[in-house]
Amino acid sequence: MQQQKHSQAAVLGLQHLLAMYSGSILVPLMIATALGYSSEQLTYLISTDIFMCGIATLLQLQLNKHFGVGLPIVLGVAFQSVAPLIIIGKSHGSGAMFGALIVSGIYVILVSGIFSKLANYFPSIVTGSVITTIGLTLIPVAIGNMGNNSPEPTAQSLLLSIITVVIILLINIFTKGFIKSISILIGLIVGTVVAASMGLVDFAPVQQASVLHVPSVFYFGMPTFELSSIAMMCIIATVSMVESTGVYMALSNITGETIDATRLRNGLRAEGMAVLLGGLFNTFPYTGFSQNVGLVKISGVKNRLPIYYAAVFLIILGLLPKFGALAQIIPSPVIGGAMVVMFGFVSLQGMQVLSTVDFANNEHNFLIAAISISMGVGFNNSNLFISMPTAVQMFFSNGIVVASVMAIFLNTVLNRKKN
Repeated sequence: MQQQKHSQAAVLGLQHLLAMYSGSILVPLMIATALGYSSEQLTYLISTDIFMCGIATLLQLQLNKHFGVGLPIVLGVAFQSVAPLIIIGKSHGSGAMFGALIVSGIYVILVSGIFSKLANYFPSIVTGSVITTIGLTLIPVAIGNMGNNSPEPTAQSLLLSIITVVIILLINIFTKGFIKSISILIGLIVGTVVAASMGLVDFAPVQQASVLHVPSVFYFGMPTFELSSIAMMCIIATVSMVESTGVYMALSNITGETIDATRLRNGLRAEGMAVLLGGLFNTFPYTGFSQNVGLVKISGVKNRLPIYYAAVFLIILGLLPKFGALAQIIPSPVIGGAMVVMFGFVSLQGMQVLSTVDFANNEHNFLIAAISISMGVGFNNSNLFISMPTAVQMFFSNGIVVASVMAIFLNTVLNRKKN
């Protein structure tokens, strides 16, 4: 009976891994491509990222005095970190990028206790506006990949991206449960198979990747600490804390476990430690994945055992670079097709949160959502601040940062009597 229990938990753990895998490999692919990393560097980045997802998940599964929320939660790379990290990497180099992550991880650990008592200052109007902006600002990146990031996209690129989108749509329309939850991953696989039949897949990265590797500290060199980069990543870390709080509360409702301020603090501390480790080992920040929350609800298994298996599987895969290199063979148009759907989902998730906001009796909420989203989308990658100092340009050309700051500020000012 005990063996059967563990066998079922292992299968469920594998499902959780598959549900979050595509999201976790897309982030390093996007950042590495934008920063011009080599094939070897990208293999390291993806493998170590998968490894650290496992470590971060194990940290969060704990339920002790200081760290861990102790819920069936899987941590993956935070999508909201993509655009800021690319901006920092392009402006100040990889050292500043990972230095900012290290400081932002320490920041989360230090403020987690205060934040856990101030969660009511980040209501649905703030989280919904920010999540909507995250999806909308990332969609243009997806469109660029659909055209193979070329100034003159070919019909072949367009066809591949459309095939990927259609596969994902069909799976979402005609399947249920687990298969539906991994529609993005299936779309990536089918799109890559079609691309291979067209001779557009290069298997060299897999052949060149080593059989085994161990993540190393400061792989991309010593970190540097640039003030505007640190400020930007601390804002993104605050957004992640808001999002994670929502994930914890959703899991609390599903599992029936109470989340008090202490448990929330410990969960955020674990997330901060994961971000700090990500900076040290040169990967990215981590946050609770909402798609895995959905899988907990669908499966009906609410204990942590399957998530322990998922974490162990992630760690093992992260030590095998050839698995990480597999992500590199996916052509850009296929990735673009998957991104369009995924970031559309993110946008709609934000709109779904906004649908719970009381707009009828509080017209200030209209102003908060309208201004924060429009400024976030409009300022993103804008040349509006090109005459300003580099630090100002970095800050205000990032739509997620702008939307976050505006939503928090406007909510605090306009809804101060309601908070």
